[in-house]
Amino acid sequence: METLGIGLFLLIIMLLFLSGGIWIAMTLAICGWVGQAFFVNTEPGKNLFSAFWETNASWELAALPLFIWMGEILFRTKLSEEMFEGLRPWLNRVPGRLMHTTVLGCGIFGSVSGSSAATCATIAKVALPELKKRGYDEKLALGALATSGTLGILIPPSITMVVYAVAADASIIRIFLAGFIPSAILMALFMGYIALWSIRNPSKVPAADPPSSFLEKVRKSGNLIPCMLLIIFIVWVLVAGYATATECAAYGVFGSLAIAAYSRSLTWKNFWEGLMGTTRTSCMIMIILAGAAFLTKTMAFTGVPRELAEWVNAMQLSPYALIACLVVVYLILGTALDGISMIVLTAAVVLPMIQKAGFDLIWFGIFIVLLVEIAEVTPPVGFNLFVLQNMTGKDSNTIALAAIPFFICLVICIVIVTVFPEVVTVLPDYVMGKAK
Repeated sequence: METLGIGLFLLIIMLLFLSGGIWIAMTLAICGWVGQAFFVNTEPGKNLFSAFWETNASWELAALPLFIWMGEILFRTKLSEEMFEGLRPWLNRVPGRLMHTTVLGCGIFGSVSGSSAATCATIAKVALPELKKRGYDEKLALGALATSGTLGILIPPSITMVVYAVAADASIIRIFLAGFIPSAILMALFMGYIALWSIRNPSKVPAADPPSSFLEKVRKSGNLIPCMLLIIFIVWVLVAGYATATECAAYGVFGSLAIAAYSRSLTWKNFWEGLMGTTRTSCMIMIILAGAAFLTKTMAFTGVPRELAEWVNAMQLSPYALIACLVVVYLILGTALDGISMIVLTAAVVLPMIQKAGFDLIWFGIFIVLLVEIAEVTPPVGFNLFVLQNMTGKDSNTIALAAIPFFICLVICIVIVTVFPEVVTVLPDYVMGKAK
């Protein structure tokens, strides 16, 4: 248990630094340095350099600034405003109205980005200013965006799913197919809470527009055409095999620039402002990722994740008690590690336990992705909290509090897939069965 004491000590240091206002990336890096300098026989300087280089030299990470740039283009031209105008008549009578665009936008964008950070940053850049301008509750919007952004790793294609499939030696296609129904359930839970909140707080929701005819709704839906064409284009080049998920981001930027130029809303001024905004946001996310990677190296050296997993294994629990215990373990790890690191560092110990207990590895892949989603909005290292904090200036704890109801929706989704595992396995079993 001495190893777990080291992990607890580093967590306390992290909380103290964050509460003292130290930069997030610096806090993560300092905690990693302390762990390696005092508790591990290694050279923290070399590991710091390698962690920062390996993280930011990743080809997959190239998609992040490109998707963020696409969001900047949509935000700084008329395209985002037109999208909201097109959705307004259809959502006018739905409780919560345009607030649902936070969930719908993240769901649609998550299907092409494969990244929680990119989804959260892009949709927040487009949706927050429009919702604020129309008088929607900012706290609800922040909570919805923080959690809905995690759909980027649950809706295929997902980088996290690929990492799990490799670690578990499972079919990537089956893992991808397994994510569709749980993601639809999760979106329904998020939108259901928004509707319930709006019914209970009518004074905080802008008044409904006058009723419009079906033909009027169809006419205003023409505003959706540019953004829908862009999304269809990105999905098409991905599904048709013309581009990888990373290359899709470049196509997205090209498509958004082309549409903005065609609509004559692209100027040299907003082009340059979008480029600078992308640079600032991307650098912020990438340096936090690098700090988190260095802390992950420290955790790997100290053996905290493996110690936790082995401790659970030694308890010889029943299948559902094992699942409950793993939920607690991954929630603890989520306070200090990013999702991919959580999977990589625990797979060797946890996966044999899961197989021995009789659980399907495809089902467990979705289960663990949902736990990673929770980690993305769990302080002190909830990555989506950091993204929104740096984009809005709001404290990460404020955003975390706003996300609590949606956090509960995530927990409910985990309960659903645990009690009814068929919602995960039915689609891959059906599709792969048809393919045989």
